Amino acid sequence: MAVKWTDGHSSSILCLNVNKEGLIASGAEAGELAIWNEEGIPLGQIQLQKADDITCVTFSPTCPSRLYTSHGETISLLDVRCLKGPIECFHVNEEEINCLSVNDTDSVLAAADDSGAIKVIDLENKKVSRSLRRHSNICSSVAFRPQRPQSLVSCGLDMKVMLWNLQKARPLWTTTLQDCEAEEVEQQSAGQFFNPPLAHSLSVAACGNIFVCGAEDGKIRIFRVTGVKCEQELGFKGHSLGVSQVLFLPETYWLLSGGNDGKVLLWDINSEVGKQQKSPVKSIHRRKTRAPASTRRAGKPSAVVTNEHAKILPKLSIEHGEKVNWISCADFKGSKRVLVADQSSSITVYPLTEP
Repeated sequence: MAVKWTDGHSSSILCLNVNKEGLIASGAEAGELAIWNEEGIPLGQIQLQKADDITCVTFSPTCPSRLYTSHGETISLLDVRCLKGPIECFHVNEEEINCLSVNDTDSVLAAADDSGAIKVIDLENKKVSRSLRRHSNICSSVAFRPQRPQSLVSCGLDMKVMLWNLQKARPLWTTTLQDCEAEEVEQQSAGQFFNPPLAHSLSVAACGNIFVCGAEDGKIRIFRVTGVKCEQELGFKGHSLGVSQVLFLPETYWLLSGGNDGKVLLWDINSEVGKQQKSPVKSIHRRKTRAPASTRRAGKPSAVVTNEHAKILPKLSIEHGEKVNWISCADFKGSKRVLVADQSSSITVYPLTEP
């Protein structure tokens, strides 16, 4: 049975994160930030200056009390044990920040913004070490790869997915989701429009070599990193509308996805990504396409095979009913829970029972 957490916010909650000690941070419109315990009781609340929407919250992987937040063009570091105000602020992005990611060692932070830039901050020296500019539209998501503190992936509304190493200013590998797909002839009813694969969200599995991307066309695409490039393992229709959020569960190949269709789905992709020797996945509509120039410059693109994968079906479907802004997962006293933020001012918590 779903439980709603209330009294933490007065406006729409935009982002969530859970630390190693089970504390939950939520960021909302108008600069509202709240910290919750696992019973859903607000332990602290604050409104950040300028009242810009809080678009992302992420805890330090090494110090559970350290919380990085993005609001407007600002990154604020807070101590959740004492929410009197930011300990430190970084003003390095030129436009609104959409996503933050901190590497395993809490030494580097990446901030993706509306200009398409990713600002990489050296947290020890408190300065920008890299400015990664290859997205031609909003950079919607960025994520460091576990166990690889100098490697990250990004995606954006230019439909591009990129693999980066912080020692280089340009991506090691780039693909455009639209060009990767074989041309598909879909039967659509009159008045129905095709949604381009604008890339909204990324999540990297604990192994660091598998990551997923959720896009506006309702598809979830799974990629494998092989050296300095990637290859798409498969793509499958996950939602009837855009996929706003994807999230790997800790230490597994179980995947959560949330969509603009109001659904939260649980997927088991272990059988697919676990294959060492992969055979090509057949697709009804398939033809060779010329790789975009940005991909060719980054190295010879690997062959991409796409598939409307009929065998991939959700193991659990939650009819949340509202457009999903953010999803997170927590372990409360040995029981997994899915936390969902939507257009409302409350957090909805669902029990997660893996089949």
